[in-house]
Amino acid sequence: MEALSIRAKTKNFINKIIRFINNFKRPSRQANSKLLHQRGDTMNSFIIREAIIEDLPALADLHVKTWNETYPNFRRPPTYEIREQQWREQFSIQDGNWFCFIIENSKKELIGFAKGKRNTDNTGIVDKIYLLRQYQRLGLGRKLMGQVAHQFVNMGVKNISLFGIPQNPSCYFHEAIGGERLYAPNGEFHGGYIWRDLQKLISLCSIE
Repeated sequence: MEALSIRAKTKNFINKIIRFINNFKRPSRQANSKLLHQRGDTMNSFIIREAIIEDLPALADLHVKTWNETYPNFRRPPTYEIREQQWREQFSIQDGNWFCFIIENSKKELIGFAKGKRNTDNTGIVDKIYLLRQYQRLGLGRKLMGQVAHQFVNMGVKNISLFGIPQNPSCYFHEAIGGERLYAPNGEFHGGYIWRDLQKLISLCSIE
């Protein structure tokens, strides 16, 4: 058990360093704010709404782009055709236990999305949340997560979880909005988070 603990601490430390380095590869808030103004946009230019079947082609395309930005080292990333099929299958499920919110800019282009699902025990999982890099660090991810939290509360969900990878700098974002790390039995952190108080999450993620 001691050996596992030492191994976990070592892996956690290595992932912490990688996460720190990856964070510097992302555009800064200042750079993205400058791009925002160059496009003639303001924070009021964006709309967060629930996705509909007509969004499917644009949503599948956005899923490909954001996934590739998040995981650039995959040799064979999922194609548009794969994502389109996955979303078409998802939209065919109309049991009221899942939802997807999208962020739309002033040109009606999709720039971010989040998908959530209610489990049978009334817990929830955010199994997808992505934002194009040029729109990150502007507060849009926080607004999107706030909308997700509101929706889960309306569905009677008591807590929500999210699973990523520990090298992803998005871990900083999850922790900034109150995410509690989930650890394996040996103490290793694999990138999972839980929010046990959704009202607190809502207070940290204003949708105004």
